[in-house]
Amino acid sequence: MSMPIIVFLIAFAIAIIILLIYYFSAKTTILRRLKKVGFSRIGSLQNNRFAKIEGTALNIGDPLIAPLSKRKCVFYKIKIERKESNGKSAHWKTIVNEKRIQDFFVEQTGERLIIFPMQDPKNYYDYLDTDKTVSSGTFKDPTPEFKALLEAYNIKTESVFGLNKQLRYTEAIVEVGERITVAGHVKWIKLDNPVKNYNYSSIASLTATTNEKILITDTPEALRPKHGRA
Repeated sequence: MSMPIIVFLIAFAIAIIILLIYYFSAKTTILRRLKKVGFSRIGSLQNNRFAKIEGTALNIGDPLIAPLSKRKCVFYKIKIERKESNGKSAHWKTIVNEKRIQDFFVEQTGERLIIFPMQDPKNYYDYLDTDKTVSSGTFKDPTPEFKALLEAYNIKTESVFGLNKQLRYTEAIVEVGERITVAGHVKWIKLDNPVKNYNYSSIASLTATTNEKILITDTPEALRPKHGRA
Protein backbone atom coordinates (compact mmCIF):
# COMPACT_ATOMS: atom_id res chain seq x y z
CA MET A 1 0.00 0.00 0.00
CA SER A 2 1.42 3.36 -1.03
CA MET A 3 2.15 6.14 1.46
CA PRO A 4 -0.53 8.57 0.07
CA ILE A 5 -3.20 5.90 0.52
CA ILE A 6 -2.08 5.18 4.08
CA VAL A 7 -2.16 8.90 4.92
CA PHE A 8 -5.62 9.19 3.37
CA LEU A 9 -6.96 6.22 5.36
CA ILE A 10 -5.53 7.59 8.60
CA ALA A 11 -7.06 11.02 7.94
CA PHE A 12 -10.38 9.40 7.01
CA ALA A 13 -10.40 7.32 10.21
CA ILE A 14 -9.66 10.41 12.31
CA ALA A 15 -12.49 12.31 10.60
CA ILE A 16 -14.93 9.46 11.29
CA ILE A 17 -13.92 9.36 14.97
CA ILE A 18 -14.42 13.13 15.31
CA LEU A 19 -17.81 12.88 13.60
CA LEU A 20 -18.93 10.05 15.89
CA ILE A 21 -17.78 11.93 19.00
CA TYR A 22 -19.78 14.97 17.90
CA TYR A 23 -22.85 12.94 16.89
CA PHE A 24 -23.04 11.07 20.19
CA SER A 25 -22.07 13.99 22.47
CA ALA A 26 -24.58 14.83 25.20
CA LYS A 27 -25.49 18.18 23.64
CA THR A 28 -25.97 16.87 20.10
CA THR A 29 -27.92 13.85 21.34
CA ILE A 30 -30.39 15.86 23.40
CA LEU A 31 -30.88 18.50 20.69
CA ARG A 32 -31.51 15.75 18.14
CA ARG A 33 -34.16 14.17 20.36
CA LEU A 34 -35.84 17.49 21.15
CA LYS A 35 -35.99 18.48 17.50
CA LYS A 36 -38.36 15.58 16.80
CA VAL A 37 -41.26 17.14 18.74
CA GLY A 38 -42.90 20.56 18.75
CA PHE A 39 -43.38 22.82 21.75
CA SER A 40 -46.51 22.47 23.90
CA ARG A 41 -48.32 24.68 26.39
CA ILE A 42 -48.68 23.25 29.87
CA GLY A 43 -52.43 23.83 29.96
CA SER A 44 -52.98 21.75 26.82
CA LEU A 45 -50.84 18.74 27.81
CA GLN A 46 -52.48 15.35 27.33
CA ASN A 47 -51.85 12.21 29.37
CA ASN A 48 -49.40 9.66 27.97
CA ARG A 49 -48.23 11.95 25.16
CA PHE A 50 -44.58 12.82 24.68
CA ALA A 51 -44.30 16.59 24.98
CA LYS A 52 -41.67 19.34 24.94
CA ILE A 53 -42.06 22.42 27.11
CA GLU A 54 -40.08 25.60 27.49
CA GLY A 55 -40.42 27.52 30.72
CA THR A 56 -38.79 28.92 33.82
CA ALA A 57 -37.19 26.60 36.37
CA LEU A 58 -38.47 27.18 39.90
CA ASN A 59 -37.63 25.48 43.17
CA ILE A 60 -40.34 23.76 45.19
CA GLY A 61 -38.66 23.77 48.60
CA ASP A 62 -35.31 25.19 49.59
CA PRO A 63 -33.14 25.50 46.48
CA LEU A 64 -29.72 23.96 46.03
CA ILE A 65 -26.73 26.30 46.28
CA ALA A 66 -24.03 25.98 43.62
CA PRO A 67 -20.70 25.20 45.36
CA LEU A 68 -18.58 28.01 43.89
CA SER A 69 -20.88 30.64 42.40
CA LYS A 70 -23.28 30.30 45.38
CA ARG A 71 -26.25 30.82 43.08
CA LYS A 72 -29.63 29.30 43.90
CA CYS A 73 -30.44 26.42 41.59
CA VAL A 74 -32.45 23.22 41.16
CA PHE A 75 -29.66 21.28 39.45
CA TYR A 76 -25.89 21.57 39.44
CA LYS A 77 -22.94 19.61 38.08
CA ILE A 78 -19.36 20.28 39.09
CA LYS A 79 -16.02 18.78 38.14
CA ILE A 80 -12.62 19.32 39.72
CA GLU A 81 -9.58 18.08 37.81
CA ARG A 82 -5.89 17.92 38.63
CA LYS A 83 -3.13 17.88 36.02
CA GLU A 84 -0.80 14.94 36.50
CA SER A 85 2.46 14.17 34.76
CA ASN A 86 4.73 11.17 34.65
CA GLY A 87 7.62 13.09 33.08
CA LYS A 88 6.81 12.01 29.54
CA SER A 89 3.18 13.06 29.21
CA ALA A 90 0.52 14.89 31.17
CA HIS A 91 -3.22 14.44 31.54
CA TRP A 92 -6.12 15.85 33.55
CA LYS A 93 -7.42 13.51 36.23
CA THR A 94 -10.96 13.98 37.55
CA ILE A 95 -10.90 14.01 41.35
CA VAL A 96 -14.44 15.33 41.99
CA ASN A 97 -17.42 14.71 39.73
CA GLU A 98 -20.56 15.75 41.57
CA LYS A 99 -24.15 16.13 40.42
CA ARG A 100 -27.16 17.19 42.50
CA ILE A 101 -30.73 17.66 41.34
CA GLN A 102 -34.03 18.13 43.15
CA ASP A 103 -37.74 18.04 42.30
CA PHE A 104 -38.65 21.30 40.56
CA PHE A 105 -41.33 23.25 38.75
CA VAL A 106 -41.27 24.51 35.19
CA GLU A 107 -43.50 27.59 34.92
CA GLN A 108 -45.01 28.87 31.71
CA THR A 109 -47.38 31.86 31.61
CA GLY A 110 -48.61 31.21 35.14
CA GLU A 111 -49.07 27.45 34.72
CA ARG A 112 -46.75 24.90 36.26
CA LEU A 113 -45.37 21.49 35.47
CA ILE A 114 -43.52 19.34 38.01
CA ILE A 115 -40.52 17.09 37.46
CA PHE A 116 -39.38 14.34 39.83
CA PRO A 117 -35.82 13.37 38.83
CA MET A 118 -34.60 9.97 40.01
CA GLN A 119 -31.06 8.61 40.28
CA ASP A 120 -31.61 4.88 40.85
CA PRO A 121 -32.64 4.07 38.27
CA LYS A 122 -31.84 7.35 36.55
CA ASN A 123 -34.95 8.57 34.74
CA TYR A 124 -33.55 11.62 32.92
CA TYR A 125 -30.97 12.62 30.32
CA ASP A 126 -29.41 16.06 30.60
CA TYR A 127 -27.10 18.55 29.01
CA LEU A 128 -26.15 21.78 30.83
CA ASP A 129 -24.03 24.58 29.45
CA THR A 130 -20.97 25.36 31.57
CA ASP A 131 -21.61 28.52 33.60
CA LYS A 132 -18.35 28.99 35.47
CA THR A 133 -14.74 27.88 35.12
CA VAL A 134 -11.76 28.67 37.34
CA SER A 135 -8.25 27.30 37.59
CA SER A 136 -4.94 27.54 39.41
CA GLY A 137 -1.38 26.69 38.46
CA THR A 138 2.29 27.10 39.17
CA PHE A 139 2.22 30.87 38.64
CA LYS A 140 -1.49 31.38 39.31
CA ASP A 141 -2.79 31.31 42.86
CA PRO A 142 -6.32 30.01 43.42
CA THR A 143 -8.82 32.72 44.29
CA PRO A 144 -9.94 32.77 47.93
CA GLU A 145 -13.31 31.32 46.87
CA PHE A 146 -11.70 28.53 44.85
CA LYS A 147 -9.24 27.76 47.65
CA ALA A 148 -12.07 27.52 50.19
CA LEU A 149 -13.96 25.17 47.88
CA LEU A 150 -10.92 22.94 47.39
CA GLU A 151 -10.38 22.79 51.14
CA ALA A 152 -14.03 21.80 51.60
CA TYR A 153 -13.33 18.79 49.36
CA ASN A 154 -10.03 18.07 51.17
CA ILE A 155 -7.98 18.89 48.07
CA LYS A 156 -4.50 20.27 48.68
CA THR A 157 -3.62 23.30 46.57
CA GLU A 158 0.17 23.06 46.96
CA SER A 159 2.75 20.35 46.32
CA VAL A 160 5.29 19.15 48.88
CA PHE A 161 7.63 21.81 47.47
CA GLY A 162 5.15 24.61 48.12
CA LEU A 163 4.24 25.13 44.46
CA ASN A 164 0.64 25.55 43.35
CA LYS A 165 -0.92 22.44 41.87
CA GLN A 166 -2.56 22.73 38.47
CA LEU A 167 -6.27 22.46 39.21
CA ARG A 168 -9.36 23.41 37.26
CA TYR A 169 -13.04 23.59 38.11
CA THR A 170 -16.18 23.68 35.95
CA GLU A 171 -19.71 24.36 37.13
CA ALA A 172 -22.98 23.99 35.23
CA ILE A 173 -26.34 24.79 36.83
CA VAL A 174 -30.03 25.22 36.21
CA GLU A 175 -30.49 28.46 38.10
CA VAL A 176 -33.76 29.37 39.76
CA GLY A 177 -35.56 31.59 37.25
CA GLU A 178 -33.60 30.31 34.24
CA ARG A 179 -35.42 29.44 31.02
CA ILE A 180 -34.98 25.77 30.16
CA THR A 181 -36.38 23.13 27.86
CA VAL A 182 -37.72 19.81 29.15
CA ALA A 183 -39.47 16.87 27.52
CA GLY A 184 -41.03 13.59 28.56
CA HIS A 185 -44.23 11.58 28.73
CA VAL A 186 -47.05 13.55 30.34
CA LYS A 187 -48.81 12.26 33.42
CA TRP A 188 -51.41 14.33 35.22
CA ILE A 189 -51.29 13.48 38.91
CA LYS A 190 -53.70 14.14 41.75
CA LEU A 191 -52.11 15.83 44.72
CA ASP A 192 -53.24 14.16 47.94
CA ASN A 193 -50.93 16.45 49.87
CA PRO A 194 -50.41 20.13 49.05
CA VAL A 195 -47.26 21.15 47.20
CA LYS A 196 -45.55 24.32 48.34
CA ASN A 197 -46.31 27.33 46.12
CA TYR A 198 -49.00 25.41 44.16
CA ASN A 199 -52.69 25.74 45.00
CA TYR A 200 -54.34 23.21 42.67
CA SER A 201 -55.42 19.60 43.28
CA SER A 202 -53.72 18.19 40.17
CA ILE A 203 -50.60 18.97 38.19
CA ALA A 204 -48.91 17.77 35.02
CA SER A 205 -45.65 15.91 35.43
CA LEU A 206 -43.12 14.46 33.01
CA THR A 207 -42.22 10.80 33.34
CA ALA A 208 -39.82 8.38 31.71
CA THR A 209 -40.63 5.15 29.91
CA THR A 210 -38.55 2.09 29.15
CA ASN A 211 -37.37 3.63 25.88
CA GLU A 212 -37.50 7.37 26.58
CA LYS A 213 -36.09 9.31 29.51
CA ILE A 214 -37.04 12.79 30.66
CA LEU A 215 -34.91 15.38 28.82
CA ILE A 216 -33.55 18.44 30.62
CA THR A 217 -31.36 21.16 29.13
CA ASP A 218 -30.59 24.84 29.58
CA THR A 219 -28.77 25.37 26.30
CA PRO A 220 -30.23 28.36 24.40
CA GLU A 221 -30.11 26.27 21.22
CA ALA A 222 -33.05 24.23 22.53
CA LEU A 223 -35.27 27.26 23.22
CA ARG A 224 -37.86 28.38 20.72
CA PRO A 225 -37.17 31.62 18.82
CA LYS A 226 -37.93 34.68 20.95
CA HIS A 227 -40.81 35.79 18.74
CA GLY A 228 -42.59 32.47 19.35
CA ARG A 229 -42.10 32.15 23.11
CA ALA A 230 -44.98 31.79 25.52
